[in-house]
Amino acid sequence: MIEFAGVGRTYAPLGGRRVRAVDDMTFTVRAGEVFGIAGPNGAGKSTMISMLLGFMSPSEGRVTVDGRAPRQFVEREGIGYLSELVEINPRWRARDAMVRFAILAGIPARAMDASVNEAMTLMSLEEHAGKRVKELSKGTRQRLALGQALLGDSRVLVLDEPTHGLDPLWTQRFRELVPTLRRPDRAIVIASHNLDELERLADRVAIVDRGRLQRIVETRGGVSDTAVTRYRIAYRGGEEAVREVFPGATSLAPGEVEVDVAGLEGLNRGLAALIERGVLVVAATPAYSVLEEHFRQAVRSDA
Repeated sequence: MIEFAGVGRTYAPLGGRRVRAVDDMTFTVRAGEVFGIAGPNGAGKSTMISMLLGFMSPSEGRVTVDGRAPRQFVEREGIGYLSELVEINPRWRARDAMVRFAILAGIPARAMDASVNEAMTLMSLEEHAGKRVKELSKGTRQRLALGQALLGDSRVLVLDEPTHGLDPLWTQRFRELVPTLRRPDRAIVIASHNLDELERLADRVAIVDRGRLQRIVETRGGVSDTAVTRYRIAYRGGEEAVREVFPGATSLAPGEVEVDVAGLEGLNRGLAALIERGVLVVAATPAYSVLEEHFRQAVRSDA
């Protein structure tokens, strides 16, 4: 549904140094999926989103949404969009702000009240409806901003750092909300620095660094059977045996180490060797999630 084909974007300010923000970016977001974008600061995520929304055009390559240029798609169908930093007039009252957003989203007058009420209820904003935006907490303002992105019936949702400012309760509620937003004809794009969040929500995650796509991770793939993976092992007794079986083990605390192991077979051989030596293995878990491990491998340490 969304396609980046050989996309590049260069900024050339007057009198300034040319900056290559995005370089040869190629990937597809399928209808029906939740697609994540992760990367360090300055990786090019904001530029990618700007081109996806039609705010700017690629210097080369092509971005399409349902086969059309982004601006054409937005003008015809609209896109639900939550920006990373949302500035709302502090004097507006919460419900009035939502009404204004609904007008901008092209909600018909006959459906205005129902759409606004639905968004306010979804984000539990009814009790704040008459408050001015400046009176709202940071998390409540974020819920207001998230609610406006869900107005209407957009086939594309782009959410940039959607849980920024939310407390743990609302972060969890957002994670429960996303599956309900899935539709066979809808693509959801979530850009976030929170890898745990992306791993929970997204079907695939694009890892970008310094303007280039490093890899796309299938988040449901589980731990690799062959790749070198860091594990955290908790044990009782037999510290010398642990050092013999895993010579490169790093101590974290008494009875807890981290080890780099090649594949699941290597891990199981090592654990079996410990048990044979009388060590009681309490737990063996990946030190990083699947997405965290891919991120560590894909993003250069000096980024």
